[in-house]
Amino acid sequence: METNQRLMRLIRLAHGMVEKADIEKHRQSQDQIGELYKRTKALSFRPVEIKGMKCEWVSLNRSHVHKQVILHCHGGGYSTGSSLYARTLTAKLASYTAMEVLSFDYRLAPEHPYPAALEDAMKAWDYLMRMGYGARDVIITGDSAGGNLALALVHKLKEQKRFLPRGLVLMSPWTDMTFSGESYVERRDMDPVLDVPYLEQMIADYAGNRDLKSPYISPLFGDFTGFPPTYVQVGSNEILLSDSVKLVERMKEAGVNVKLDVFEGMWHVFQMAPFKTAYEAMDKCVQFIVEELIHF
Repeated sequence: METNQRLMRLIRLAHGMVEKADIEKHRQSQDQIGELYKRTKALSFRPVEIKGMKCEWVSLNRSHVHKQVILHCHGGGYSTGSSLYARTLTAKLASYTAMEVLSFDYRLAPEHPYPAALEDAMKAWDYLMRMGYGARDVIITGDSAGGNLALALVHKLKEQKRFLPRGLVLMSPWTDMTFSGESYVERRDMDPVLDVPYLEQMIADYAGNRDLKSPYISPLFGDFTGFPPTYVQVGSNEILLSDSVKLVERMKEAGVNVKLDVFEGMWHVFQMAPFKTAYEAMDKCVQFIVEELIHF
């Protein structure tokens, strides 16, 4: 317990080094972390542009799966994050699954509020379809706001009566911008990464005066009937815990094959960090993905 508390203090300190109010510095600091992954020889990072949107393919520099693909939606409160920063997860996903991973730099708020990110997610999806992948060849992954975007994308595909992806893997997804969950109060002093004022600013920048219960802004309030199998991971110490718990409840009510793992003592998107529990969590993600593809 004492070791975990020390780790939590370190995480809080690390996230406090960059003033979140300065979005540009926040973005730059995240990209610097992602740049570190260029040093690995095991992986290839290949840039691609989709209708003016910067994207990146991540794959192993050895034999790997080509028939199926992962589409990753990065987090960052819809105001920060990029394919570079996403390498903290896409590198692991590519390494653990031996699948190619496509991440994309959707337009960010406040410069580009809703629905810019969702439009860009659809561009990435359509790109994969044009490449010859079938919808059922694609696993969509997402962390934090990227989990929100992954769910919103599936809601949009469903609305358009299009084929849906093979499965969803969500890490600490932000599903409810109305703050209706109990964890926003119960975990506010425990979460070393997120706090309500920060989220309120992200919501204002991204959603403005729009209806926060729209399924494309707060996917929790959408209809999950027919959604693909979904795997959700969340830390017990984060204020977004309720977002995951309520999401899984709603999905189960709709008959979705969904599984939730709550990692005791963990924080928001802990899977990015290089330590044992993060690797164990990634193993579970891979197990879900492989099992879904085996039953394809």
